[in-house]
Amino acid sequence: MAVRGAPAIGVCAAFGLALAAGVSASQQSIHAAAAMLRETRPTAVNLQWAIERMMKLATTTPESELHAVLIREAQKIFDEDLEANRRIGAFGNALLSASSTVLTHCNAGALATTGYGTALGVIRAANEAGKKISVFADETRPFLQGSRLTAWELSQDGIDVTVITDNMAAHFFQLSTFDAVIVGADRIAANGDTANKIGTYGLAVLAHAHDVPFYVAAPLSTIDPRCPSGNEIPIEERSLREVAEMSGVDGEGVYRTVRTAPEGVGLRHPAFDVTPARLITAIITDRGVMRPPYPQSLKELISSQPEYFGNTP
Repeated sequence: MAVRGAPAIGVCAAFGLALAAGVSASQQSIHAAAAMLRETRPTAVNLQWAIERMMKLATTTPESELHAVLIREAQKIFDEDLEANRRIGAFGNALLSASSTVLTHCNAGALATTGYGTALGVIRAANEAGKKISVFADETRPFLQGSRLTAWELSQDGIDVTVITDNMAAHFFQLSTFDAVIVGADRIAANGDTANKIGTYGLAVLAHAHDVPFYVAAPLSTIDPRCPSGNEIPIEERSLREVAEMSGVDGEGVYRTVRTAPEGVGLRHPAFDVTPARLITAIITDRGVMRPPYPQSLKELISSQPEYFGNTP
């Protein structure tokens, strides 16, 4: 988790291959590095996308030029992601009214991307446009990305943010607190089913029950046209210690970890869940806002972007 956030993971993999070429520019070593990187994070499709893009270039580049070429391509992927974030923000801003309270989950901001953010990019763009935006950030158990990262990013930008525990969301929906829910994504299937940080699906159900729009914000690199539906998205299971323990900085500034679950009990930690497309109001991409039916709108988007998706049908 030294690097987390689907877009950031993809960019990091690209630079990882460029660094590997600096150590050894042989095709064998580059393929070995790619194989190792592919195994690190199974859910975020940006990882596979970036590796495939880099390897397509690597296999057609002379070894004497490989290091320099891969560095340039990794930097290009970095720059493209930052620009994509800003376009997502611009498209998403149009969906928010002049005064809106938004619920978000996990961290889909500058710390999860190359800068600006996807879900938080929408919030930032609305704030920069002069809109009055208030944000509720789920703490996002068990790794607490919402309370540790999202709240920090928004507070640094002077955006009104309130942290709530994950199990408080339903209460605030019942009070009609939220005007919209905006989250990021780790993989979007061809039918619009979307994998994101565990707990996202529950928010989508709540939003649907309370007639609150539920938006997913993600760049093209998060869309997986080869994945027919959410049933085929691999769900990463992470460290059980994150479930059994709580960590934080105490009053003396010392980082401490305390076990909260009894020894010997069963533990599970799926790091992601899948939100069915039927619960998603719109998918905000860097090429526009996709609406249902997603099998049709995403297919048209994929067909219009061969530089990203090749000749995927």
